[in-house]
Amino acid sequence: MLSFKPYIIATALTVSVLSIVGVSNVAHAESLKGAVKIDGSSTVYPITEAVAEEFGAEYGRVRVTVGISGTGGGFKRFSVGETDISDASRPIKKKELDKAIENGVEFIEIPVAYDGLSIVVNKDNDFVDALTIDELKAIFLDGSKVKTWQDVRPEWPAIAVKIYAPGTDSGTFDYFKDVIAGKTGSIRADMSISEDDNVLVRGVAGDKGAIGFFGCAYYFANADKLRAVSIDGGSGAVLPTKSTIESGEYAPFSRPLFIYVNAKAAARPEVNAFVEFYLENGPALADEVGYVRLPSDIIALTKKNFRDGKTGTQFLDENGEKIHGPLAEVYR
Repeated sequence: MLSFKPYIIATALTVSVLSIVGVSNVAHAESLKGAVKIDGSSTVYPITEAVAEEFGAEYGRVRVTVGISGTGGGFKRFSVGETDISDASRPIKKKELDKAIENGVEFIEIPVAYDGLSIVVNKDNDFVDALTIDELKAIFLDGSKVKTWQDVRPEWPAIAVKIYAPGTDSGTFDYFKDVIAGKTGSIRADMSISEDDNVLVRGVAGDKGAIGFFGCAYYFANADKLRAVSIDGGSGAVLPTKSTIESGEYAPFSRPLFIYVNAKAAARPEVNAFVEFYLENGPALADEVGYVRLPSDIIALTKKNFRDGKTGTQFLDENGEKIHGPLAEVYR
């Protein structure tokens, strides 16, 4: 049993969002109109965009826009009330939460899928089958002496290493940095970066010496162009697959993905209808675009949290310290 209290925003909005605007009271699809503004993680983008497309087919008068400014970039807009929903490939940070509180932005945190941050190399790279965490540190940490693959392992060829990585506003970058560099370390700066994971895919696919990382959906969708590297987190080398991601065997790079919903925006019929549609259809669409759906009990809990209007985050304790652990444990 966990001994912490989650960092919940003190709010008068802890009454049910749906007691204000219930699903049964939402206008019929043909008459519902308005706009839903979403921005944030490029990793979560494929799920949210798939939901938006399906939603648009049913609710044709509601305009849903989905941006990809990265998790950090999305939270910057969300915390000042510019967007209704923020896609995030990591939990909200304390400084982002504090900014939201400062601006009166209360939110509902909703996990939507599991992801496996995938380390990929060029398809023609026939020598890198697996990497240890120490080898990833040797490649990626600031001050790295690695210039060629031979610098990683002497039996590998002296082909120049070219790194493609998400930008520093990306939650994927943050997650990778936490694993590889920890709280005090930093990642080398001489990388080709982009907030658009498709740009990273093209970069790795076009350079035999390349290595990069991004969400598993982008790897699964481009497995004909790239090759995933097995990661040895201390218990043997493991490839990112749906089963190893869901089980947590693909450690330490299995992680949950989120949407954050502005609580006041959730009282608008068009936003409420979109989130309800997301809750009902997101798990199947997450599967379709290459991510791993959440267990049914977690899905049921996320629905209850939204319908109860439960604001705040489960991933910071009452002192603002990060809470670590499997999603199922944290949410129970």
